[in-house]
Amino acid sequence: MPWLTNEDASISLTKDQVERILKRYDKNGDGKLSKQELKVAFKEMGIRFCGWKVGRAFHHADIDRDGYINKEEMSELVKYASKWGIKTY
Repeated sequence: MPWLTNEDASISLTKDQVERILKRYDKNGDGKLSKQELKVAFKEMGIRFCGWKVGRAFHHADIDRDGYINKEEMSELVKYASKWGIKTY
């Protein structure tokens, strides 16, 4: 069950809060998010079309194209994900 629902969409989070939420999905503790880890995060956040959106998110945020979102790339990921209803300030 998603923890972020349409009723919650009016709740604004800081960019730091969104980053901390996403970092919880770094299951192997390597300090970066894989596509699979991000897909689980998006799914649990209630974001629809997770697989497609993960691909688009990596296209926009994975600056070094290594297949992972690292600490330096996280702000780009948050900025891109905010287009899907995660309100940040």
